[in-house]
Amino acid sequence: MAWGRGATLVVLVVALCLSALGADAHLKVGYYSYSCPAAELIVKEEVEKALIDDPGVGADLLRMHFHDCFVRGCDGSVLIDSTEDNTAEKDAHINLTLEGFEIIDAIKEKLEAACKGVVSCADVLAFAARDSVVHYGGIHYKVPAGRRDGTVSKEGDTSILPSPALDLTELTKLFISKGLSQNDMITLSGAHTVGIAHCDAFTDRLYNTDETLDWKYAAALRKQCPPGSNNTVSMDPKSPQRFDNHYYRSVLRKRGLFASDQTLLSTQGTTTQVKRLASNYKRFERKFAAAIVKMGQIGILTGSEGEGEDLIVPQHHIAEPTKI
Repeated sequence: MAWGRGATLVVLVVALCLSALGADAHLKVGYYSYSCPAAELIVKEEVEKALIDDPGVGADLLRMHFHDCFVRGCDGSVLIDSTEDNTAEKDAHINLTLEGFEIIDAIKEKLEAACKGVVSCADVLAFAARDSVVHYGGIHYKVPAGRRDGTVSKEGDTSILPSPALDLTELTKLFISKGLSQNDMITLSGAHTVGIAHCDAFTDRLYNTDETLDWKYAAALRKQCPPGSNNTVSMDPKSPQRFDNHYYRSVLRKRGLFASDQTLLSTQGTTTQVKRLASNYKRFERKFAAAIVKMGQIGILTGSEGEGEDLIVPQHHIAEPTKI
């Protein structure tokens, strides 16, 4: 699942990502309502500011959350800088096209000024992904928080991230290994409705016989991706900056950009799922919100785990999780 666009390497101050979180063992909606009431508002304002300057960077923030969670769990490890002795996740080849690290850095600086050592970078990524979805017209879902940040980040660990060439069986197996279902995988693939991709992620489909790719779409893509180039194209050319369900309609027309998109039609059951999401936007909204919240709980560090000083937050000040 290749969510993304652009390339940047921005130095982040790792110390800012080692935040103090409560000793509670579970994520909760409204986790910071007592310790840092303005936390989610600060994230939203900074994301909106960044998207005014670069309307496409929200897709990177969404992809960044995904890449963080699938590697070592949702612990902010994708934000850790490389050192002389270690190449970190952010410098792995698959992450070199990620943009937006400087946005997370700016958000963290604002949060540190408002409530030092309270909000984790892992939670910032979850909030920023949600706010990006909302900016593009998607559903505003509630984000349970309370993650602590990890301290380990290794380039080699990114090998777990799915490539655009994976088939249905491979994708399903990978997602199940992370506690997500095949339906979750199909729903989260809908994030490809926003953002752009580099030509080298799919050109093998353009210059080799691929019966799963619509020939008119392939011809248009060949013009944008001549041999030897590595240009970028919109993953959903009809509405590249609109969080809608047009992605599924494209897949049904054999216009999924990646092989990993088109493989969703490999079985009758998965095809039915795609058709349902393509025909009912509200259904897609609800299922996407539930799936990304579920994804946001992969391998989380809470309580005394991870990095940061313990901050005991009175339970009566924390809102209970909201079912979606």
